[in-house]
Amino acid sequence: MNHPAPVSAAPGAPIGIFDSGLGGLSVLRAVRAHLGQEPVIYVADSRYAPYGQRDDDFIADRTLAIGEWLVAQGAKALVVACNTATAQSIEFVRARLPIPLVGVEPGVKPAAALSKSRVAGVLATQVTLRSARFQALVERHANDLRVLSQPGHGLVEAVERCDIGSPELVALLRGYVQPMLDAGADTLVLGCTHYPFLDAAIRSIVGERMTLVDTSVAIARQLERVLDQHGLRSATASSESGGASVRLCSTSDGAHLRALASALLAIEAPVECVQIPSRRTRELEANAA
Repeated sequence: MNHPAPVSAAPGAPIGIFDSGLGGLSVLRAVRAHLGQEPVIYVADSRYAPYGQRDDDFIADRTLAIGEWLVAQGAKALVVACNTATAQSIEFVRARLPIPLVGVEPGVKPAAALSKSRVAGVLATQVTLRSARFQALVERHANDLRVLSQPGHGLVEAVERCDIGSPELVALLRGYVQPMLDAGADTLVLGCTHYPFLDAAIRSIVGERMTLVDTSVAIARQLERVLDQHGLRSATASSESGGASVRLCSTSDGAHLRALASALLAIEAPVECVQIPSRRTRELEANAA
């Protein structure tokens, strides 16, 4: 799955984690729990989020530009912690970066293993659901499973503004998951890294009638395998004071990233505002001017 890459980075170098915005914090949470000794640079491309409304070329352009930026910062591996970017552009970017990549994908395989009713819902962005990668996942793992795909319009935006439980959000979620319950679904795949932060809101609707599938732990395990495969595991044990360093970077003002990292991960760290221009964003700026 991962092409061997010509890596020259030191084992103590950081792991790069990138998302269109704040959703990848769910992956950062799993990586810190699983690989607490590894330093991390997290980049939120919040200025251009959500990617679910962007065209494929834009997503590939941003994913490559941020991957190149992280390589320049010394990253030894890259986690594309965004289902939309993985589905649309990971093979394109993997072929162009000199470090190993780990992507995320909706947990169709675990859902197929877990579902007793043989009906499972998948909540994801429109771009993820229409991607060839997602269709192949369903064909490969869910041939005897009825998969109910639901675009989660508005959910990424809610998490980005730190709304994970308002009455309006719960009403929006109810419109997405109630039809799945009515159709007999007993499993719900959270097919976007933003969505695990909505688990309490979803639970308030579905109770114990659905198993929620969050793939962030599987991503952390895959990252561990990839680091071992390339001899890139950090040798230093994490300190008692909460593990290795985390650099938080945002292409926006960073206020929401800082608030959510504090509220959900208990990470109290400043957010660096970074500029990562790319071909498509230069065009956007030129047109705006």
